[in-house]
Amino acid sequence: MAMIEFRNVQKYYGKFHALKNINLKIDKGETVVLIGPSGSGKSTLVRTINGLEDIQEGHLIVNGEDLTDKKTDINQIRTDVGMVFQHFNLYANKDVLENVMIAPRIVLKKSEDENRKTALQLLERVGLSDKAHNMPSQISGGQEQRVAIARSLAMKPKCMLFDEPTSALDPEMIEDVLDVIKQITEQSDMTSIIVTHKMWFAQEVANRVIFLDDGQIIEDRKTNEFFEHPENERTRKFLSKILGH
Repeated sequence: MAMIEFRNVQKYYGKFHALKNINLKIDKGETVVLIGPSGSGKSTLVRTINGLEDIQEGHLIVNGEDLTDKKTDINQIRTDVGMVFQHFNLYANKDVLENVMIAPRIVLKKSEDENRKTALQLLERVGLSDKAHNMPSQISGGQEQRVAIARSLAMKPKCMLFDEPTSALDPEMIEDVLDVIKQITEQSDMTSIIVTHKMWFAQEVANRVIFLDDGQIIEDRKTNEFFEHPENERTRKFLSKILGH
């Protein structure tokens, strides 16, 4: 069953046509990686899935709910669909543990004991149980991003969106964050959609790879087929440049 379905979706910023006739189904439990040059529409596509960007035409179905229907509760969609951004957006005045606990307390109304237990388990899962009482300013950028991942997981989402989660990190921190994301995708039945420029990571983690350019889906294939036998000439040119570095 499809977790996410785009039907003839069009997205504009004024006269700029950012997403052009997107038709796409992502099934429950899939891990899909979006790649493409800067400005190709990857982040825009991901941000439409939890309503951070509106679409102007077509239909976008998320977990059976049509985001274009005025009756759809967008806050419920955002509870079901977690998002990890390029920048971590942690609360600077709250410690790591509290950053993970705050949303489940307010939105899910979890009891304090249960919430704390879950948050500590998630921090252990992302390798940060020893940083629970540190402030964000006392940990590295890579550790902050892992806290942001734990914070999203604390809401028990059905789907996770990762929008270039390592682009703001120093090179030596990137692998730690990607290892955590890989572990999450392998050990859960959650649907994951990941925007990344790291081709080795896409090859390791994805069931499918989608190549976007100029707001359009150029190629959508199983991972091994995508990298070994890309069909579209534009895809081949992109891969030859990016895999050459």
